[in-house]
Amino acid sequence: MTSSVPKVALVTGAARGIGLAAAKRFLADGWRVALLDIEGALLENAVAALKKPEDTLALTCDVADAEGVAAAIASINRRFGRLDALVNNAGVAVFAPVLETSDADWNRIMAVNLTGPFLCTKAAAPVMREHGGGAIVNITSISAVRASTLRSAYGTSKAGLAHLTKQLAVELASLGIRVNGVAPGPVETAMAKAVHTPEIRADYHDAIPLNRYGLEEELAEAIFFLCSDRASYITGQILAVDGGFDAAGIGLPTLRGQRRNG
Repeated sequence: MTSSVPKVALVTGAARGIGLAAAKRFLADGWRVALLDIEGALLENAVAALKKPEDTLALTCDVADAEGVAAAIASINRRFGRLDALVNNAGVAVFAPVLETSDADWNRIMAVNLTGPFLCTKAAAPVMREHGGGAIVNITSISAVRASTLRSAYGTSKAGLAHLTKQLAVELASLGIRVNGVAPGPVETAMAKAVHTPEIRADYHDAIPLNRYGLEEELAEAIFFLCSDRASYITGQILAVDGGFDAAGIGLPTLRGQRRNG
């Protein structure tokens, strides 16, 4: 018999993109959702647009700020009385050659992408434990396993997060908390649309067996699955949601008979 008390999820970086799509997916299944983001105005507008004031909570916070994170978790506990899932989605990226990557940019990327999930997990786990456990999903990246240009800081932070996922899975299992990761490939987000030129998009299409970018909603489905009871025996895993990008070698366009002209 399932509990009649709605489950509660916290999604960081939830004002837009994959985070907002994940929040919508939880809400669609009857969960309550705390949406956290550093961009307060954007977050307030996103939460207002959801039109579910009884089931949502907006929290403006920098995930790299330990005191702010602790206060956010306390607010969730006061409002909803429990926490069943944490989605560590907040992240930043600065794409630059390694010799042009500033110390400040390196430190900020590590603080948000790697220390942030560590801080959020430390604050969330005791609340999850009170109700028998829960699930954590860290959003890593294909850049955690495939090196590319301009990503020395970003890719390294995501690789660290992938390993942190396994560390946390091993250590938190005794508390009934499962920890997994989702590694997106190229996704149709506002950021990708802004920075990926037609030439870059064509190159990605050539390298992806499914020959397209992923949708935010497709990432949200994977996140929701890993947080759900359907994934009750899955922990310590990184699920690539990338259209086969990581699995593929070179020469896809030629093998398909679709080599681009030009």
